[in-house]
Amino acid sequence: MQRIKGAVLKSRLAFVTEHAGMDGLQKVLAVLTAEDRSAINGLLSLSWYPFEIGRRLDDAIVKVVGRGDPQFFRQLGRASAERNLTTVHKSFLTLGDPHGFLGKSPQIYTLYYETGRRDYERTGDKSGVVTTYDAETFSAPDCLTVAGWYERGLEMCGARRVKVVEKECRAKGGAACRYEASWE
Repeated sequence: MQRIKGAVLKSRLAFVTEHAGMDGLQKVLAVLTAEDRSAINGLLSLSWYPFEIGRRLDDAIVKVVGRGDPQFFRQLGRASAERNLTTVHKSFLTLGDPHGFLGKSPQIYTLYYETGRRDYERTGDKSGVVTTYDAETFSAPDCLTVAGWYERGLEMCGARRVKVVEKECRAKGGAACRYEASWE
């Protein structure tokens, strides 16, 4: 069973609180089952949790705060990168070297997910592809979060006019989750 770190779930809850206040957070939590609310109330950043709790939380967030628009998760990913890459994971940033940052994708992946792997392929001076393979579970909102996270991370490395486009998604029938990144 795929599991994710509590830090992932905490980032989502913090984003909801920042954008919708405590009232919005309470509305999101109200959509969840009592069992999920109990797990979320006791979250520990470094502990592993079932991916399915994250999927149900994502569904509740998109329904309540995102007003049904899944692109909301790209913003959430950007906010998560801003929070994590300025604190606990700032060593992953490679200022002035976006390829150096993207090259750390395999290590970054293992911090957040328990199964599967992620790799990086440089495709040009200012472009590359990040691909996730073999994750036991996956979701379209999580993929959008990943795209937003890398987008903001690249900006934090000094890249400008960053675009991260999801070209393939397992949640949409693809064999892998593939993100093409480009910048100036």
